[in-house]
Amino acid sequence: MGDNGADKQLVERVQRGDKQAFDLLVLKYQHRIIKLVSRYIRDPSDAMDVAQDAFLKAYRALPNFRGESAFYTWLYRIAINTAKNYLVMQSRHLLETEVIPESEEGEQFELESTLKEYSTPENMVLTDEIQATIVAAIDDLPDDLRTAILLREVEGLSYEEIANVMGCPVGTVRSRIFRARESVDNRLKPLLK
Repeated sequence: MGDNGADKQLVERVQRGDKQAFDLLVLKYQHRIIKLVSRYIRDPSDAMDVAQDAFLKAYRALPNFRGESAFYTWLYRIAINTAKNYLVMQSRHLLETEVIPESEEGEQFELESTLKEYSTPENMVLTDEIQATIVAAIDDLPDDLRTAILLREVEGLSYEEIANVMGCPVGTVRSRIFRARESVDNRLKPLLK
């Protein structure tokens, strides 16, 4: 039985009142949800709170879950919306301060580059600059483009799964990912010359 089948059984158990079945779903997806939320909310403590809030919202909404999409795509949608709502609330409270701080040390993007093969101080600085530029470029993307590229490149979801999470056609997902990649590429061009 695949993940969807196992998730479906657990969801059905939760809908019949089995709270332990939901605990299993939380254990299965908590790291992925925290990682996803952390792409929006940089403070680890806040990200954990938002992820927990997303699971709570999912638990409350689970009786109405009809299984039209996979459980995890439904859960991702809830997590993304919860993170966005959190950011909106924070921006209202902190109008003059930046909501999303600069990239933290632990955040890294995989760069397949020959620069990593040569660990000279100059190349290490350039690699750090490239990583910081990628993080900044993704942070500066509009929400729809940032969500699409993070779900594809970080979470590894298929275009169909992303379409389910974002509630839009697959063609729109492809377009958003293309535009996001193009924007990141444009920010990197000056560094790679």
